[in-house]
Amino acid sequence: MADFTNNEFRLDGKVAIVTGAGGRGNSIGRAYAVALANAGASVVVADLNGDGAQKVADEITGMGHKATAVQVDITDTASVEAMAASAKAAFGGIDILVNNAALMVEIVDKPLVQTDRARFDKGMAVNVWGAINCAQVIAPHMAERGGGAIINQVSAGAFPAQSFYGVTKIALLGATTTLATELGSQNIRVNAIGPGMTKTDAGLALTPEDSPLVQAISSRTPIQLRDTPDALCGALLLLVSDAGRWMTGQVLNVDGGWVMRN
Repeated sequence: MADFTNNEFRLDGKVAIVTGAGGRGNSIGRAYAVALANAGASVVVADLNGDGAQKVADEITGMGHKATAVQVDITDTASVEAMAASAKAAFGGIDILVNNAALMVEIVDKPLVQTDRARFDKGMAVNVWGAINCAQVIAPHMAERGGGAIINQVSAGAFPAQSFYGVTKIALLGATTTLATELGSQNIRVNAIGPGMTKTDAGLALTPEDSPLVQAISSRTPIQLRDTPDALCGALLLLVSDAGRWMTGQVLNVDGGWVMRN
């Protein structure tokens, strides 16, 4: 029986794709990409914003790590297939997929009862189908290498869902447990992270520190309500590394205790 060491968190020789990793400056996607690289993985920085993806990839290579940038539309299967091909061409395979790309600011300015079909279809296409689409394309590449890990980005705002954004994220949690069930026989683990009110550029613009919503939630959160994107990276490394090899179909809420479950 081997004893546990911190080396279980290392990702040397692994190849990771992070979607939504190149946009909006101080983003969770960027933090994830940097954390994976610091743990030893070669990282594909993927984003609809190709220039943003290249900026983050350059930042990672400037640290002495391996990264490449890919422009991708996660709702388009051909685009995702091209992303997978780029990852294999650059680094030889795919072991980790982080489905981080999503719409948030764009779909929270109206209540669900005022959401029309076009808006609904766009939100579900990006936030739910996009993750499923990426998993469908990339899972076979993981299976070729003996397994892998998929992480879906859900949200504290899904527990309970009280907005259209929350609806998309609770649907993504359903996709997480379903994919975990379907892909387990191929040694592919599928889990989710549920961030709280993270101090990203987009998050601070949407919910300023002095907003009534922030004040109300803060009053019932045991420790600090907000933290920076790097506070999520410990959960990420657990779920994608050998340290979390016995975990699948789970969601880790990283939110200061905003969401608690028995």
